[in-house]
Amino acid sequence: MPKINILQIGKEVLKNESDAIQVVEKKLNSSFVKAVELLYHAKGKIVLVGIGKSGIVARKIAATLSSTGTFGLFVHPVEALHGDFGMIGRDDVIILISHSGETPEVINFANIVKKFGNKIIAITTDEKSELGKIADIMLLTYVREEACKICTTFNLAPTTSALVESALGDALSSALQEMKGFKQEHFAKFHPGGTLGKLDKTA
Repeated sequence: MPKINILQIGKEVLKNESDAIQVVEKKLNSSFVKAVELLYHAKGKIVLVGIGKSGIVARKIAATLSSTGTFGLFVHPVEALHGDFGMIGRDDVIILISHSGETPEVINFANIVKKFGNKIIAITTDEKSELGKIADIMLLTYVREEACKICTTFNLAPTTSALVESALGDALSSALQEMKGFKQEHFAKFHPGGTLGKLDKTA
């Protein structure tokens, strides 16, 4: 095994990711407000779309929304081409996640739902990307490099970018909870199992 400072690596990764979230917090602007208001007033579902690690983040955000009072649904951009577009209604708001904003499968999906007339929120790091041009609202991550050295050097598995995407999803969900007056007992109803279910005062 090569001689490496394991503890130092851990600290560097955590600092990189912590710093990245602080950058987004400082630069969060009116686009976030517009995104939350669009989601709040949506008459349909909130559809989350991404591929690879961003797809995993999209699934997580959809699950968080659904458990906190907002109907969130994950749709795979490739499966959509083979029938899953039937899951999307005309009143649904689409949240597309792509770190580069140039992911072909996501761009293809975006162009199709744009023709459907759906509103699109993009979570990406590049406002000049193809996805940025298509979206109605952009939430920027500002992530230019990943946490681990090999990921940064060779553009491999997302680390910091995926974390920031997830954090923005949590921010959207939290704001919607406040606007909808989502309370402890509502949360418990969606989590009947385990200790969370015991919080349901109406049971």
